[in-house]
Parts: sequence; C-alpha cells; structure tokens
Amino acid sequence: MNNKVLISVVGPTAIGKTALGVYIANYFDTEIISADSRQFFKEMSIGTAVPSLEELAAAKHHFIQHISIEHQYSVGDFEKEAIAKLHELFKKHDVLVMVGGSGLYVKSITEGLDDFPEINPEIRQNLNTLLEQQDLQSLKEQLKELDPEYFEKADIENPHRVIRALEICIGTGEKFSSFLNQKKGKRNFDIIEIGLTADRQIIYDRINLRVDIMMQAGLLAEAKKLYPKKHLNALNTVGYKELFSYFDDEIELEFAISEIKKNTRRFAKRQLTWFRKNNKINWFDYKTKPEEITKFISEEINTSK
Repeated sequence: MNNKVLISVVGPTAIGKTALGVYIANYFDTEIISADSRQFFKEMSIGTAVPSLEELAAAKHHFIQHISIEHQYSVGDFEKEAIAKLHELFKKHDVLVMVGGSGLYVKSITEGLDDFPEINPEIRQNLNTLLEQQDLQSLKEQLKELDPEYFEKADIENPHRVIRALEICIGTGEKFSSFLNQKKGKRNFDIIEIGLTADRQIIYDRINLRVDIMMQAGLLAEAKKLYPKKHLNALNTVGYKELFSYFDDEIELEFAISEIKKNTRRFAKRQLTWFRKNNKINWFDYKTKPEEITKFISEEINTSK
C-alpha cells in the first residue's frame, strides 16, 4: 500500500464539494467514496442533495444510496465497509477521493474510531422509543446527568449522537467521554485533506438558494412519501422533520421552509466548527479554480514520494 493516497474533500453543506470531488476524480482517473451520512439512504434524494445523474456518470461513486432508511447503519459500520472498499480500490488506483461533510464519518476513515464495547441493542431500541414518545430534550437532560463532560462539547442537537452516547453510558456504567481519544492504529495510506470554505454570509446565501431549488425539485412530495415512516432514525434530519411538522398541522409550509433554511445554516456552522479543529486540512476559497487545487494535490503527492 506504499504511496497510496486518499484525497479527502470536506467543508460545509452547499459549498461545492461534490463538483470538486468529481473534478479531482477525473483528473486522477479514479473513484469516489462518499462520506455524507445523509446520502447513504435509497429513499432520500432531493433533501440530501445526492450527486446528480451527470455527476454520478462522470465519476464512479461508492456509498451513495446503498442502504434503506429501514436499515440501522452506524459510523462503525461505515468505517468497516469503507476501509474494506478502499483496500479493494487501491489495488487498481494509486489515488482515491473521499467527499463528505459528515465530520465523524470522515474522521472514521482518516483517523479511525474510538474503540467501544458491544452494547445490548435493546438499550438503543428503548432510547429510540423514548425519543419518539417524548422528545430530544429529555434525552439531552439524561446525557447531561450521566456525562456532563461530553454534553458540554457534543453536538447535542443531533439525536444520533445523543442516543449513541447514552447507550454507551447506560450499557457500560461508564461515561461515554472516557472511551474517547484512545490511541488508534495508523492508516496504511497517505491522506491529503482539502477543505472548501467561504464567508459565512455566502455560505448562508448558498444554503437558502439550495433549499429553494430543492422545493422546486419536489422535496415536498418526497417528504410526503416518507411521512408514514417519520419515526425512523434516518428521517430525523433537516429537510424532512420540518416538513413532517407541516404535515402534522403544527406549522405553516412557509414557516417549515424557513426552518429548513435556518436549521441547515446551523448545521453548516457546526460543520465548520468541527473541521476547523483539524489543522491538517488545506483550506481553499470555494471560488478557487479546481485546476489550482489539483496542482496543489499533485505537488503534495510528489513531495511525499
């Protein structure tokens, strides 16, 4: 595996990662691993901004709409499957590309995950039932009591993270945070990390425009089709949960759309906070010509040989 290179493209939602990833993959005549956890699900297309048919045809993608929303799929599952896929693809390519804004999923590949013990699946089922019957607030309060250290630094608006931390706390009797930042094994390929960014207002404007385009493309109808399964974990996400509230007659459609925009902007802010902690990322303005970025990558590859 000597001199094998994974190029990781990250950044906030709506910044242009997919287009850059396709360009880089074509430049190096290679394939793309998706590390966007919302794009894994077959039934979710418009609301997750999966690559267009043209983009999928322009470069071979893996882990795009490969599982059903009915399927429980963890970051640990992704790490195992994606590392196996990388090893397989590195047999025919020296360079591979990974694209995605899901920080923990990207980290699972670039650094590896912390090692957690096996937990009785009934605990997660019970927590999911609690989330369904009550709300996220009650789970957040429980997490604050069981692991205040993790509560202070976690993305506690993300129900998947809250439930994951709680199931470890309950299943082991130990704090979730006590399992974090253990020494991990090194990857046997080199990693070049590329980040796209822009002024915050530009990112927010791009998000607002994207949501409008999604609505025009049929997001309302897509959400309506998925509404009977709104209790599933995969659907407890921005772009769908707001429209489910509209279907429940809790809010007006116009307000639901404004909430999608607001919650997506908040998500982008959390993405930037996560990625900016990583000093290995080489940041580029979103308007940087892709030729400049591939030139930088080529120089980095040549330097490391």
